[in-house]
Amino acid sequence: MPEIYLYMDQVITYMDKQLKLFERNENTRLLTSSMINNYVKDNVLERPEQKKYSKEHLAMLTIICMLKQVLSIQDISQLLKSLTDHTSKTELYDQFRITQAKVLEDICSRVSQTAEKGKDALTKLALELSIEANARRTAAERILSELAEEEAPKHNKKKEKAKMQD
Repeated sequence: MPEIYLYMDQVITYMDKQLKLFERNENTRLLTSSMINNYVKDNVLERPEQKKYSKEHLAMLTIICMLKQVLSIQDISQLLKSLTDHTSKTELYDQFRITQAKVLEDICSRVSQTAEKGKDALTKLALELSIEANARRTAAERILSELAEEEAPKHNKKKEKAKMQD
């Protein structure tokens, strides 16, 4: 992560390099300036300081870009707010990187071992990985829905208390 603040065009250039591995083809961009502006507008990402983005912004953008492949922006927003209530953004990013590296290593190992068995085995692995991905996405969405339902009464009580004080 760069230690200096970056302007939007620099952020896009930096993030393009960071996310290259995850692009399916060159014509598909995982992040644009419009997306970043929408994340800020929707409070998924903190506002830049005088149009400059910090390394914390870049860390959160990296996480958002990875998660948006499987979760809605609403779910990502809820997840990040919940996580950053108890963890600094730097710690969250470090945990994210460690987990991502482990998962990628495990997947690469499975693919490598299966590749030795031939094309049919790879095709079956692609199906298996797709089924696993769908099941994991569904589980994550349900967990987030449950957590949101638990949090809703607390949020409503805070609103009611604030109204009574006015």
